[in-house]
Amino acid sequence: MCEVLEVSTSGYYAWEKRQDQEETERERWRRLIDERIRYHFHDNLGTYGSPRIYRKLVKVDHLQVSLKTVTNRMREMGLYATPPTRYIQTTDSDHQQLVFKNELNRQFKPEEPNRVWATDITYIHTGEGFIYLNPVLDLFSRKVISYSIGDRMDAELPLKALKEALEIRQPAEGWIHHSDRGSVYCSKKYIEALEDAKATISMSRKSTPYDNACVESFFASLKKEYLYKFVFKTKAEAIGAIQFYIRFYNHKRIHSTLEYATPIEYEKAYKEAQRLNATEEKLPSA
Repeated sequence: MCEVLEVSTSGYYAWEKRQDQEETERERWRRLIDERIRYHFHDNLGTYGSPRIYRKLVKVDHLQVSLKTVTNRMREMGLYATPPTRYIQTTDSDHQQLVFKNELNRQFKPEEPNRVWATDITYIHTGEGFIYLNPVLDLFSRKVISYSIGDRMDAELPLKALKEALEIRQPAEGWIHHSDRGSVYCSKKYIEALEDAKATISMSRKSTPYDNACVESFFASLKKEYLYKFVFKTKAEAIGAIQFYIRFYNHKRIHSTLEYATPIEYEKAYKEAQRLNATEEKLPSA
């Protein structure tokens, strides 16, 4: 073959050695990719599909890899994010209390924090009965500002979360508070708290969960990514799991709607941009 191809024997063996080395490098590269994929998948509670894993590999590990490769490797390793579950209504909108129109109108991307908050209630089953969760989300960053957990789905549950959020954030007059038409959100105490906080009150249309899609999405993530992996014997176990996930959600879980940042990172970036803009405005013009 060397004579026909007019190459030296030593040249052939040098080429063969290079092929072996290149194959070894490919194998090492694939092992590295697989290891980092497994790490990010399990480090994020098995909640990430290939787009988010791909972002982690590029942003955190600084690896040059394609989304298609990540998708194929995850499929071969049997790593799949947990599928969603169907929507189940919890709050009672069949009442005679005053309701408010939908001021938000599915405008889910405010340009700054503390302009639009959204809230809702969901339930979690335990061996000791149901517990109820009421979070308050800032739609700018999707951050859970505050939340309350209780044994009963009464007006005190959302009122406690609202008062805590108001104390933490103190939004300016005219901010929007969005919820469904549940009786707890239409109660006298709750409406009075919103009016005292100078809020614009907005409510979803009846039986239309898509009007409050951001909170519904948070509930879906909470349950399918974490809670549905366990059977809670006690309410205390479920409460601990909820508290853990919310910390994970705010500090570590990246969001595609936030340019793959976490809620905490997104708010920090906004504050830093505001600080730099203010500094530039104070500088004398040339």
